[in-house]
Amino acid sequence: MSEAILALALGILVILLAAAAIAWWRTSTRLGELSETLAGTGSKDELARHIDKLIEAQSKINGKVESLASHVDRFGQNIGQSMTETSKNTHDSLAKLGERLAVIDKAQQNITALSGQVVELQHVLANKQTRGAFGQGRMEAIVKDGLPSNAYAFQHTLSNGNRPDCVIFLPEGPSLIVDAKFPLEAWNGIRNAPSPEAIKAAEGQFRRDTLKHVQDIADRYFVPGETMETAFMFVPSESIFADLHERFSDVVQKASRARVMIVSPQLLMLSIQMVTSFMRDQRMREQAHLIQLEVGKMMEDVTRLGDRVKKLQTHFAQANTDVEDILKSTRGVLNHGTKIAQVEFSGQTEPQKPSPVDAKVPRANGPELPFNAFEEI
Repeated sequence: MSEAILALALGILVILLAAAAIAWWRTSTRLGELSETLAGTGSKDELARHIDKLIEAQSKINGKVESLASHVDRFGQNIGQSMTETSKNTHDSLAKLGERLAVIDKAQQNITALSGQVVELQHVLANKQTRGAFGQGRMEAIVKDGLPSNAYAFQHTLSNGNRPDCVIFLPEGPSLIVDAKFPLEAWNGIRNAPSPEAIKAAEGQFRRDTLKHVQDIADRYFVPGETMETAFMFVPSESIFADLHERFSDVVQKASRARVMIVSPQLLMLSIQMVTSFMRDQRMREQAHLIQLEVGKMMEDVTRLGDRVKKLQTHFAQANTDVEDILKSTRGVLNHGTKIAQVEFSGQTEPQKPSPVDAKVPRANGPELPFNAFEEI
């Protein structure tokens, strides 16, 4: 951009210089003509007119030269301003480009580190023993996360002397066997086959290896009364599990008929959750008789509480009866007191007026109060 602007400025400057040269050439030509005219005439008036014309032409040329100089100055200022803006924009663009290059460099470092990890994982999976340890590790992690420590065992020895990768102890029943030795080597042979014929041969080898391993599980780990009649063959990859069901459905069906279920990490976690629920229900059933015993004791306590409430109700009724008897005796005492207050003694002209309390008690009519009036109390 800056080179193009500089070339344009140089072109315009060359044009302006050419215009100035043409004007100077024209002036020189007029001066030559004027010299010839002066040489051919001797009249002073004619000479003065020619000098005036020459001065006028020189003035016009000077004006054009000044105008040309001002245009050149403005053009130079514009070019300088444009080049300053271009330099600033270029600097900003280079700064942003540097930031993006820094981000790209950091991403490249992350990609390099990830590539190293992938290469390391490939080296790990290249060895058969380390590949088996990888599947064993994933299976053990899933089992440890889902079951209590007393519900499973790794490399447990069965009664027939065989040692499966994992044994899950089910309550009041046979144990569940989980095998993690999936033939990944044969599977990788399919993926690395260079031609269709090699792929077909690798697929046949994978079928043979997988079915042989299924038969080994059925022969070694099915112990009547000790293990379940179904075992799990663990596949440490969901993608391999999906491809296996899509491309090798016959192998999956033969494994199912041999009572060996091929499970992925997700299916193994689901199975362990079901086992956990079953174990929880079993513990609840084991504690059911304790719950019934406690409920019986609680019912006995409720019965005793009812009896005591009835006794308390009887005491309340007896107390109510006693209170009523006391009130009856109180009314009798008040009645006899009223009769005593109505007795006229000698020396009294008027009987005493009863108290306000006695006035509320109805007075009994009759002669004098008998001597045994208090015997009724």
